[in-house]
Amino acid sequence: MTVVDINIHHLPEDLFDNEQTLNGFLSTAPRGFGEIATVKTMDDGRRQLILEKPAGYQNLNYVEGDYNVDAKLAAMDDAGVDYGIMRVPVWQEWLRLDTCKIVNDNAHEIVKRSGGRLFSTACVPPWGGKENIDELKRCLDNGAVAVQLACHYGQLYLDDEAFAPYLDAINELNVPVIVHHTPLPVEWRSVIDYTNLRREYGRIVDQATAVGRELFSGMFDRWPNLKFTHTMFGGNWFANTALMTPHATHKKEAMQRLDPTGGDAIKKYLDNNIFFDMTHPHSWGKEQVEAAIKINGADHYMFGSSFPVFYSWMSQGVEFLKNEIEVDDETREKILWKNAKEMFNLPI
Repeated sequence: MTVVDINIHHLPEDLFDNEQTLNGFLSTAPRGFGEIATVKTMDDGRRQLILEKPAGYQNLNYVEGDYNVDAKLAAMDDAGVDYGIMRVPVWQEWLRLDTCKIVNDNAHEIVKRSGGRLFSTACVPPWGGKENIDELKRCLDNGAVAVQLACHYGQLYLDDEAFAPYLDAINELNVPVIVHHTPLPVEWRSVIDYTNLRREYGRIVDQATAVGRELFSGMFDRWPNLKFTHTMFGGNWFANTALMTPHATHKKEAMQRLDPTGGDAIKKYLDNNIFFDMTHPHSWGKEQVEAAIKINGADHYMFGSSFPVFYSWMSQGVEFLKNEIEVDDETREKILWKNAKEMFNLPI
């Protein structure tokens, strides 16, 4: 059975050796907002890029050698993954246009060297402007299959008017969007003290907040061609779907505490505009994954591994989706490759 992994992390292969590239990453982390970026050498001699927020609380670790094309293809071969879609993990929130161009050029080179197995996504600052839009178009002309966005930038989620010029262009080009999480939600102080709460649940809160704001803002009426694929099950959105779809009361109430309008519109957005990747699905559990598919529909989920956060996540995820969840063959094929092929128009 064919397998497509839509969440393979990409960083420039010369990140640790090219001073211009490394400085492009280090210099853009917003230190004034508590983001601390450093490079340190590990015991085995390899270097790692570390992101902390606040100082002393690690949220991201990028290890030298994990991001070259050979490492990607070897992991795919080991896990039984036929094709992969690359995205920049998290840093896309801050990168300047000059660094984005370096990222995009290397992604294009990796695609050419992958023998047709890897595909790129356009990494562009999301603020509109001719130069940014031109870079998006250049990436698409070079074969990028989607544009990537962070689920928020600084204090702003994607429903903010600041992103309207860029979303105008994406809507007009009718290109699919992959929305990656950021290290922490905007309101992060309550989740930082414990490692797993910070590094897993923090991302879930961030994604769920982003999806909710997109749905309740009505932004998809303005941009009906947008198709957002959110990572990590959209932050557990399957558990929120019924709760957050407005329901009118059947009794006379003393006051209206919730907005009972808009349920039909939100259901339409969930059907047409919001999709999800199953980032390391085995970690979520059999019952949860089966529930997600049942609630939001098999046509709304695609496999993702988040490689190389853990090398094992790719193979464990494939094994889990192939052999552990109880779904029919058509559903299994949809989430393993058919949905990705259709969403991103993959030549596979």
